[in-house]
Formats: sequence, structure tokens, C-alpha cells
Amino acid sequence: MPEAGLKSRLVEELAAFIEAASLTAGNSTAINPGHRQAFHWPPPSPSYRYHLPKSAWSSSACFSAHGEEFFVEVAETKYGVFGRSPSTWHEARGKDVAEMLKNLKAAAEPLFRRQVLIATTIGKSGRFTGSLSQLEPIDLIKLLYCPDRDVANDAHIEIETHASWHIFGPALIEIIRDRKHPNRRSAQWCVLDLFEDLDSFCDTPEMREEAVRAIRDLIWDAEDDYARTVFKAGVVLGGHMPAEIGGPVLLECLNTPSKVGRRSAIHGLFHVVEWEPSMKDTISQALAECGARESHPQLCDFALQMARDIAAGNYDHVQEPMFPEELVQR
Repeated sequence: MPEAGLKSRLVEELAAFIEAASLTAGNSTAINPGHRQAFHWPPPSPSYRYHLPKSAWSSSACFSAHGEEFFVEVAETKYGVFGRSPSTWHEARGKDVAEMLKNLKAAAEPLFRRQVLIATTIGKSGRFTGSLSQLEPIDLIKLLYCPDRDVANDAHIEIETHASWHIFGPALIEIIRDRKHPNRRSAQWCVLDLFEDLDSFCDTPEMREEAVRAIRDLIWDAEDDYARTVFKAGVVLGGHMPAEIGGPVLLECLNTPSKVGRRSAIHGLFHVVEWEPSMKDTISQALAECGARESHPQLCDFALQMARDIAAGNYDHVQEPMFPEELVQR
């Protein structure tokens, strides 16, 4: 399929995916995805420190999980019974075969949970046991919405690896525009991270303008800052698109009705000055004026202190405030 046609198809399939998720949830309220928990597999092997010889694995057994049977190699030793599952690349130990199998099954659950979540997110049944590199582009896009943020992060890395395909840009912009999918915040964070190198994904001036407008709108109407997504938007604009783009947009966003949006803009403007010192006076004055009219006491202090930091030419800045409800969410 020609590149333009594939771009359109990705946007269409993404729209259907978002709509279906919103209907299933019954609302369009964003979910707090929490912190990313990095997934490491396989876990440490209990047999490793006992230096079991190959001959020790002399019998076999199996355990059942998720409607499947898993073959297990067994080693019965004076240190206990060890079992290893070749298909899942992990081991467990117990005082007897039954306990070992119970432990082996329990130890496999993080892997099974991840595999089931991947399959469910892309609309498949069972477990996904392949590599993300084997997936179609639309499935990688869908996985940015996976409830497991580590899976979303891995999909974002895979998309970054294939930036040269020049097919993802329009769909990534639609993710920034998404106001319906419950899991949109972690997906949007991943896209914003990709957009730190905007030209790699948006290869025309028109597409880049669309992306910047989408980021601006995300900051402007933000209802929350789950996954620090809105904060990240300010960093992308200020730290990676300063001067003609980031500076003016963030100055505009000092007036957004969203308090998390204003916080993002205040912080992002510090990064603008880091890269474009010529804007120092303009931004320092704008932040001072913002602080003078700001009704939220935390943001008032933040804007005024940031204005002072910039005016003084500080290399670091005052820490951005956390709102009371965000401290509770943690």
C-alpha cells in the first residue's frame, strides 16, 4: 500500500479503536496509569547458585495455566526439587515436585499477565508470545494504550526504531488529540517522547504545525496530569522546539484555564530560555505578569520564582509544585 494510503488507514483504525474503548468504558475519563514498572525476564534462576550439572535434569512434569499445559524439566537434588520451563525460560524450587510446580506457575504469572495484556490490547485472544518487532504498525500504535506502561514503552521504542518508515506521524498526532480513550495519558506521554524528534515523524511543515497545535491544545484543556503527560508537553515545546515555535505557544498557554497546563507552560518557558537566551527578558517579564495575576497560590509563587530565576540567569530553577490531589494520587 502506498505511504499516504497506509497513513490514512492507521488513522482510521486508531479512531475505531479509541471509539470502541470509550464505549466499553462507558465514559471518556482518563485513568491514572501510575508509575511504569519495568519488566525483566527471565527472573533469577534458583539453580544457578547450586551449579547443577546437565545430568541433574533427569525427569519431567507439567503445570497448567491459562488453558495451556507447560512442560517442565525436573531436577531432584539434596537441595530440593528444581524445575525449569523451556517455553517460558524460568525456574522455581520447592521441597517436592508439587511445591516446585506451584512456585513455578506463580512465578510465570507476571509473564502471562503481560502476554495476555498485549493480546487483549491488539484484539487477539490468548497470550501474545512473539516479538513486538513482528507486529503490524497499527498494533504497535494500539499498544501505546496498553494498561501496562512498560508494554506501552516497549511499543514506543519499536515505533522509534521504524521512524524512517514515515507512516506514523498522523496517527501519533491523533493520539495527542485523543480525549476519549481511558488509557490515553500514557499513550500521549509516549508520543510526546517521540515528538522530541518531531521531524522524524512529521516530515512536512503542515504536519509539524498540526502536531504543535495538538500539543498546545493538550496543554490548554488538560483536566489532569496523569503520567506527567501535560508536564512533558511543556518540556517538548520548550526544550525541543524553542524560539519561533515553543516560546510563543508556551507564552500563550500561560493563559490556559487549566492549572496543570499553566504549570507546564511556566516550567517549559525556562527551557526556552536555556536554548534561546535572546528571549530571556520577554519570558521573565511574561512570567512576572503571570504571577501577578495568578489566582492559584502555588502557581503564583512558581511563576514569580521562575521569573526571578530566569532574570538572574540561573542554571537551575525552582521545583515545580505538586497539587494536593496529586500527592494523594501517589
